Amino acid sequence: MEVFPIFVIAPLLVATYARFPLTNLLYACAFLHAVILMVGGAYTYARVPLGFQMAEALGLHRNPYDKIGHFAQGFVPALAAREILLRGGHLRPGKMLAFLAGCVVLAISASYELIEWGAAVALGQGADEFLGTQGDPWDTQSDMLFALIGAVVALVTLTRAQDRQIEDLDRD
Repeated sequence: MEVFPIFVIAPLLVATYARFPLTNLLYACAFLHAVILMVGGAYTYARVPLGFQMAEALGLHRNPYDKIGHFAQGFVPALAAREILLRGGHLRPGKMLAFLAGCVVLAISASYELIEWGAAVALGQGADEFLGTQGDPWDTQSDMLFALIGAVVALVTLTRAQDRQIEDLDRD
């Protein structure tokens, strides 16, 4: 389940490349997000070695690697939603575009959390083992918060760079 998004998004990016290429920035971010997902899937998020190193360095009681994944779950979709809404002519640059990109991120994050919960219930596994909550009763809420933080960081830091790359695409 951790790597499932890669099997949906990667073929979609390949299939749409010729008629609707995205910015190099978005492709690079999607690749980094895929790496984060693959590492999390290989170890399970609660057991990623980098997370243990982070926990030790920051004095945390749990492996925080899943928060990197949720940050990326906000960061990359915010840029994707922004680019699609902008280039599709649905919205102009501005506050409403950023707001709706953030809304898309929260919708994706909430949907993913609901799917995880449903899978845990359907499979009959304990939620803590399957979901990797590591005993945190607020894990679901903090996952969505980290996605929102990722979206805000992406929109604040990369909007101008993305706009320049969109202009270059539109000229071609």
